[in-house]
Amino acid sequence: MRWFSFRRLRALLKKEVIQMRRDRITFAMMIGVPLMQLVLFGFAINNDPKSLPAALVAPTQDRYSRAIVTALELTGYYRFDHITPSAAEAEALIERGAISFVVTIPSDFDRRVDRGDNPQILIEADATDPAVASGAISTLGQVASEALLHESGKDALAEEQTRSQLEVIVHRRYNPDGITQYNIVPGLLGVILQMTMVMMTSMALTREVERGTMENLLAMPATGLEIMCGKILPYLAVGAFQVFLVLGAAKALFGVPFVGSLSLLLFGVFIFVLALVLLGYTISTAARTQMQAMQLTFFFFLPSLLLSGFMFPYRGMPGWAQVLGEFFPLTHFLRMIRAVMLKGADLTNVSGPMAAMAVFVLAYALLALTRFRRTLD
Repeated sequence: MRWFSFRRLRALLKKEVIQMRRDRITFAMMIGVPLMQLVLFGFAINNDPKSLPAALVAPTQDRYSRAIVTALELTGYYRFDHITPSAAEAEALIERGAISFVVTIPSDFDRRVDRGDNPQILIEADATDPAVASGAISTLGQVASEALLHESGKDALAEEQTRSQLEVIVHRRYNPDGITQYNIVPGLLGVILQMTMVMMTSMALTREVERGTMENLLAMPATGLEIMCGKILPYLAVGAFQVFLVLGAAKALFGVPFVGSLSLLLFGVFIFVLALVLLGYTISTAARTQMQAMQLTFFFFLPSLLLSGFMFPYRGMPGWAQVLGEFFPLTHFLRMIRAVMLKGADLTNVSGPMAAMAVFVLAYALLALTRFRRTLD
């Protein structure tokens, strides 16, 4: 036999091509992943978010206040969706995460400007994600001073004096020092849980198929619900261990503050982990091999990581990308854990993310049971 034959090589290549065509999941991954990365990184990722929602607290809508608000909107960073009569309403909005900034202009602002009596405005920024607030805050002083100078009709000789008169007070709420770890480490808990829980449970059923023990499992006098519970409950225990490990490391190694309720946080984590293991089980009913299960897990993990707000500011993405991000449990988990740990939010403030994660639990459970019944045929 010759040491190399193009005829044998051609036969082997033909066999591999046929096998690739039959493995549709792998073929789809080869095409889908590069396209997904290109679209997400090219269009959806933006480290300098614009049109950030803000609330205005201004008891008297004088001409100076309107000039400053208009100037801030023209920078492109601020979008005043809420005009609140009291600071309490604005406080509730920023705690809930509905806005990124609160601009407070005192009632005597116009009189202070006319008298040259050191007028002040207060900007409160949600600094749980330092990257979101940094760009908008950097433009505050100059923009507000120029708007006030233009509205007051000062000449060029008085420009420097007017700039020094206006005092812009900035409060970085929840993370005054702008420490990145305070934003990243709580989010890492969700990323770690998603990566491990989905991957491990997605291989639970495919492992039975590959080992040839699936027939024995189906022959047992157990319902699909019982088999699903038997598969996912051990991984809930693994997830609980990971939760306490990451939370302990967050406090001991990085000094991440924890100002909220531990029981509320653990309740939200439980819902999130339950959604993940049910998602992994659903993937296992669609995959035929453990390799396919890993590929499907990666296909879900990558856009979830990019569109959830973990790596890049969520509000910096275009509208269509934000809509897609709402379909991933990690997006809602990040809102919940950062609000509880850094803001001390209660159940009322995180009811939205909690409800969204509960919907994922129900949807994945129904889909997994439906898919498993089909495997019985």
